[in-house]
Amino acid sequence: MIRVGIVGAAGYTAGELIRILVSHPCVELRYLQSGSHRGEPVGWVHRDLIYTDLRFSDLDVMDIDVLFLCMGHGLSAQFLEQHRVPVSVKIIDLSHDFRLKSNAGDFVYGLPELNREQIRGAWHVANPGCFATAIELGLLPLAKNGLLPAHVSVFGITGATGAGQKLTEETHYSHRVQNLSAYKVFSHQHLAEIRETLSGQDGNLPTDIAFVPVRGCHARGIMVNAVFTSEEDLSELQHIYATCYEGNPFTVVSDVPVYLKQVVNTNYCFIHIEQQDRNVLVTSVIDNLLKGASGQAVQNMNLMFGLEETMGLGLKASYF
Repeated sequence: MIRVGIVGAAGYTAGELIRILVSHPCVELRYLQSGSHRGEPVGWVHRDLIYTDLRFSDLDVMDIDVLFLCMGHGLSAQFLEQHRVPVSVKIIDLSHDFRLKSNAGDFVYGLPELNREQIRGAWHVANPGCFATAIELGLLPLAKNGLLPAHVSVFGITGATGAGQKLTEETHYSHRVQNLSAYKVFSHQHLAEIRETLSGQDGNLPTDIAFVPVRGCHARGIMVNAVFTSEEDLSELQHIYATCYEGNPFTVVSDVPVYLKQVVNTNYCFIHIEQQDRNVLVTSVIDNLLKGASGQAVQNMNLMFGLEETMGLGLKASYF
């Protein structure tokens, strides 16, 4: 059994992680750290886990095999500076602290569709961001084939859970319901890892990725629409995408338009391509808490420990 510890276990991504791992056939949850909920039943915070007898604890002796860091951005690096994690413990970080090469050290960027073999041999993995995952998977086949154009416009809409569990004016129900708002226009924090990831495949990557992120009025899920011009015809683009994602169990290229409910509560990314004249639209949809965070983290854990990549991730979408 893989002995698991989670730091920052009271947040949204940690809740999803616990829901997956509590039923994972090869996992034993050793401790769930939360400084603010120490000693409390996990079900008091993650209400759908009231059927378990799990409790939050403070940091324990790390008699574990893998440590998931589910804290806010900037806190993972601080945690690792302040705590001596045994060298025998593998680490999967869900913050942005180690995603960029300038800060990564020996952390491998955890996008399985790109770095599967490196992840298999990694001791430390930096889980990609949610918008980064959706955008990178939407554009990666182009980058691998030297087909990224000089300009890409990206419009992405995300659910309220993408902002985390802490209440703010923008996440308050009365603000979010029946409302849309753009934020961090052209300056979203995931752009740096997106550019770095794609430029590693294509030296001609445009610096001009115009990304407009939007807060949606739904709870979870991301839809990304990337628009650009291309000289390739639709059948060639479809072939390029299908070839790129062949053998990747959670990334599916669809011949028909995709929509959000197909992937909510799953670890899938669905992709669809449309073309009119030279204009191309690539749509990718994911669940921001699963393929965009905790589901992908478990996918990476499975790879790191030599398990079947899909183990414990047989999550099903609900259309209604």
